[in-house]
Amino acid sequence: MKWRNEQMYHLRQMEPLSRSAQDLYFNNTISQLFNDEKPDQILFSYLENDICIGYGGLVHINWDDRHAELSFIMDTQLEASAFAEHWTNYIQLICEVAFKEIGLHKIFTYAYDIRSNLYPILEEQGFSLEARLTDHKLIENNYVDVVIHSRLNKGNYLRNVSDADLDITFRWASDPIVRAYAFNKKKISREEHTTWYINKLSDPQCEFFILVDKGRCLGSIRFDITKDNEAIISYLIDSEHHGKGLGKEIIIKGIERLLSRRPEVSKISGEVDYENKASIHIFQTLGFVESESDGHLKYTLITGDENRK
Repeated sequence: MKWRNEQMYHLRQMEPLSRSAQDLYFNNTISQLFNDEKPDQILFSYLENDICIGYGGLVHINWDDRHAELSFIMDTQLEASAFAEHWTNYIQLICEVAFKEIGLHKIFTYAYDIRSNLYPILEEQGFSLEARLTDHKLIENNYVDVVIHSRLNKGNYLRNVSDADLDITFRWASDPIVRAYAFNKKKISREEHTTWYINKLSDPQCEFFILVDKGRCLGSIRFDITKDNEAIISYLIDSEHHGKGLGKEIIIKGIERLLSRRPEVSKISGEVDYENKASIHIFQTLGFVESESDGHLKYTLITGDENRK
């Protein structure tokens, strides 16, 4: 109630909530949701260290067409200090519920066009701009647009890595099958990986993404940018998903995302062990030029090359 009253400017709430109105809503509306097999909304508390710092969920659920609107509000103080962090975490969590647990076909957001910092976060998490309702809402005597973003439950997509991916990236890095294709085949500790991972997250010259399908992480791709605007590529696929063509897919999607964010990159390259036949085939198929490099094969792509597919 406190957060909603403080943030009425971006909510579909016409007047401040009173304690009695809030109690009435919880007693007559929220409590009934637990008895419905197909409720029209499913709400969650969003916790950090067992403290509630936000809440939201899936609202206006259409069980026939299998779509719902995504809703979220966080502690007002966090709106200013950690907006991107918590929206990113929340979207990843709610997409797991919507797509993997419930099996919805589509989720969408409905936002007044006064929070432009929300749109890049949605797009990084696989949402696309679906509609813009021009001059649709009157706020403080000015009409603003309503912006609708949506995401379908189909197809793989890339998202930025986050703090929440530490466990999955360590599992991949320590997987003997994955490790067999790495240059450094020495077993790594969790402490070593944690230090490395934190450094990569904070490195402005690193673009690091996770490939996701229906809420499940399939692999990662990383580009380390040199001072000469060369992007050094490194990727891996979860060993449970080897042999499905995801290596080629993650590289294609990764290059597309990289160049959209870093148009100054002029060259992309990666080094491959002679025994890694799968990666060799992928790089050759994608038009990378092969050369020798310190006992390994090096594959290079000049961006904008007419041969790049």
